[in-house]
Amino acid sequence: MRAVFGLVLIVGVALAGGAVLMAKNYISAYQDELARERAARAEAVPTVEVYVATKALKYGERLTKDAVRAVRWPQNAIPEGAFTSADELFPPHAGDKLRVVLRAMETNEALMAVKLTAPGEDAGITSRLQRGMRAFAIKVDVSSGVSGFLRPGDKVDVYWTGMMPGAGGSSGEATRLIDTNVELVAVDQSAGGDINGAIIARTVTVAVRPEQVAALAQAQSTGRLSLALVGAGDDTIASFVEVDQRKLLGLGALEAPQEVEKEKVCTIRTRRGAEVVTIPIPCTN
Repeated sequence: MRAVFGLVLIVGVALAGGAVLMAKNYISAYQDELARERAARAEAVPTVEVYVATKALKYGERLTKDAVRAVRWPQNAIPEGAFTSADELFPPHAGDKLRVVLRAMETNEALMAVKLTAPGEDAGITSRLQRGMRAFAIKVDVSSGVSGFLRPGDKVDVYWTGMMPGAGGSSGEATRLIDTNVELVAVDQSAGGDINGAIIARTVTVAVRPEQVAALAQAQSTGRLSLALVGAGDDTIASFVEVDQRKLLGLGALEAPQEVEKEKVCTIRTRRGAEVVTIPIPCTN
């Protein structure tokens, strides 16, 4: 009986060992095949190292080396302005001067030059102005500021409402579109795009050309300015728009009264004794 039990035990151990050996060979073959497939895939799609964020980055945050890492990125799909080397992202000549985040970024998002300042540069509004552009502040409230839904980076149309001179010296209130697709660079004192919820701003800062600054300053001093938010994918340009009270009510344009030509009367004066008499005569010219 003991011999039979020992024989069964030996056979069981042998079978178990064979099963383990077969499983090990199968797993090893699978891993080798997976490695060959990955190697073949890497050869089929050339990749380049691109630096991405290791955590969520907010506007105004200084970029440190522990906040970035290099990943393999398809060479034909590298974002424009992406950093492909550590020396490019953290130049050795910059010393301890760090870049500052200009736009909020999520984890594993590629770092690009447009989203960061130069080493040691401040993240103020001046870093967001393009060549030839100027920052100009516009006063707004809950009605003229699109109920607080404006964000830095949005584009707006600017409308002016004020008194306009009419025919015959009369005047009336009118609203006119004076500028289109103007970019917002700041809302109140915030220049970052990661504002949570709606805020009732008192001022918005726009990026405009010098001649637009003069026009907006004149418009703001002579009337009221209102903003209309432009859609994110809207590339249309609004045409001339002007509405006054008569056009709003469908009354048409106000025509100036025509002057009635007075009949010309020619006279002569003659003295009859002590009396001066006026006598009408036909006009010769």
